[in-house]
Amino acid sequence: MREEGKITVFLLDDHEVVRRGVHELLSVEDDIEVVGEAGTAEDAMVRIPATRPDVAVLDVRLPDGSGVEVCREIRSRDENIKCLMLTSFADDEALFDAIMAGASGYVLKAIRGNELLTAVREVAAGKSLLDPVATARVLARLRDGNNPKGDDKLAALTDQERRILDLIGEGLTNRAIGERLHLAEKTIKNYVSSLLSKLGMERRSQAAAHSSSVGMGTTLGPSPLRVKGRQPLVSGT
Repeated sequence: MREEGKITVFLLDDHEVVRRGVHELLSVEDDIEVVGEAGTAEDAMVRIPATRPDVAVLDVRLPDGSGVEVCREIRSRDENIKCLMLTSFADDEALFDAIMAGASGYVLKAIRGNELLTAVREVAAGKSLLDPVATARVLARLRDGNNPKGDDKLAALTDQERRILDLIGEGLTNRAIGERLHLAEKTIKNYVSSLLSKLGMERRSQAAAHSSSVGMGTTLGPSPLRVKGRQPLVSGT
């Protein structure tokens, strides 16, 4: 039974010792309650929607996937769940993917206990904890990708592929895109593979960044890079 007024937290980390340590750190606080744990992405995808925490603290690297993918999927189902990425590695690529997935924060496991508590409380309050320096690197990367050659590649996409690219830019998963366009998830996956090939890209996060940086909005309106539920990180371009 949840105590009213407490910040509810779910923990995802494949290392049991880390989970226990974070659990104990959070549980002694009067305003925080840990409502669930998981050690794999698969378990988290079942338990997080069931517990509906205010904040999900997600390890980036997992044995069966990525905390970033869990964040993207959870946020596509319920934007009220805030995601705080917790990792051992200062990885620009993972940070970039986390921003595109709708994460509210990205912190290293070397963070002090009191700093983690502050991070959980601020994320629960709707604040973004994305590091300004790291975010600046991501924005520079987007600006560097905004070039005429990229625009030429867009011309090779079909109207449906452009629609799907717009939705990828909004951070939607294949399942969510399928529901929006009334198509099977497998069909969307095939479209995504095709458009990535035409754009000369390997990852959907690259396509999402490109959609944002060129301000596509060909059929669905502009898609600025944003952490969902926050102010845009990049204004309309």
